[in-house]
Amino acid sequence: MTDSASGVPVGGAADTTRPGAGSDLATTGRYAGVRAAVVGTGLIGGSVLLRLADAGLDVAGWDPDPVTREQARVRGVVAPDTIEQAVSGRDVVFLCGPLPSLPRTLAQVAAETAPGCVLTDVGSTKSQVAEAAERLGLTDRFVPGHPMAGAESAGLPAASATLLANAAWVLCPAPGSATDGFRWLTGLLVELFGARVVPMSATGHDSVVALASHVPHLLAGALAGAAQRAPLRDAVLALAAGSFSDGSRVASTPGTQIANMLLGNQARVLHELTEVRDFLDELAVALRAGDAAALAARYAEARAARSTLLNQRFTVRDREFPAGGDRTAEVAWLHALGDAGGHLTGCGVGPDTVSYSARFPVAD
Repeated sequence: MTDSASGVPVGGAADTTRPGAGSDLATTGRYAGVRAAVVGTGLIGGSVLLRLADAGLDVAGWDPDPVTREQARVRGVVAPDTIEQAVSGRDVVFLCGPLPSLPRTLAQVAAETAPGCVLTDVGSTKSQVAEAAERLGLTDRFVPGHPMAGAESAGLPAASATLLANAAWVLCPAPGSATDGFRWLTGLLVELFGARVVPMSATGHDSVVALASHVPHLLAGALAGAAQRAPLRDAVLALAAGSFSDGSRVASTPGTQIANMLLGNQARVLHELTEVRDFLDELAVALRAGDAAALAARYAEARAARSTLLNQRFTVRDREFPAGGDRTAEVAWLHALGDAGGHLTGCGVGPDTVSYSARFPVAD
């Protein structure tokens, strides 16, 4: 698998660890000649599209909605009328449509692109699309992905070329030839987006985001929904301060999108929701008993997690692996990095070795 523009093997050497990577308006080096496409140009897909365009890449965006395609054209981006026109001859295609549509879109795009074209997605669950790729025989060039970013508004009008800057971006590497696509895509995301690439298995990702992202959507919906039903709703909203605003922010996400996300990770979300309810029940028991010490102890636990989130420190650990072979040890190390809360800041491939620049969290 090679970069069709430069002939450099996918995952080939590049300086993707430079400070401010992804912040330039134009990219240089082996990614400069990449031809990209984005299928589905809502908030996330539109932001991918706009960043790639700002970086100077030859990029086309396609959306099933003709109004959205026209909005893309108004913003100066190529937006063909058909998906075939958008993806033909591309080196990489980002699949950014609704979760239920991804398996079908993956099959369609794969049929319209060359075997060397790297395919990835941005869906908030990974197991289902990874299983679809395996059924379709596309694991050699499909790399499941998920950028951890968003906004209160939806659609291309809310998209921004900077929305995904420096985001944690999950990629799911697999052994064998699939690792080539992972290496190449890691370099592209670091260089063009300044991404912190978090390597995880598809199942590991879905377990983690159930608590990190999906349950918070349930909690935000419950908080905002309770306020909507309150007898003095207007008074509640008039006095709502930062805690209510922050806690209910993602309740603005379109309901269909949230439903697709929750149902796509149903079992894991329900498991983590039980864990949250158990903790909430502990708070309720302490409150009913008037037990200030127990309440303070529970909040000390919560504060520790919040403190770590805001003040996480990392240590550098670079690692090299043989460029060829079955890559099992390489993928195991990558998964362990993601599971430990670490991320990649660079990847380079030489004739004999692949080198990763990694950041591991420092224990408290």
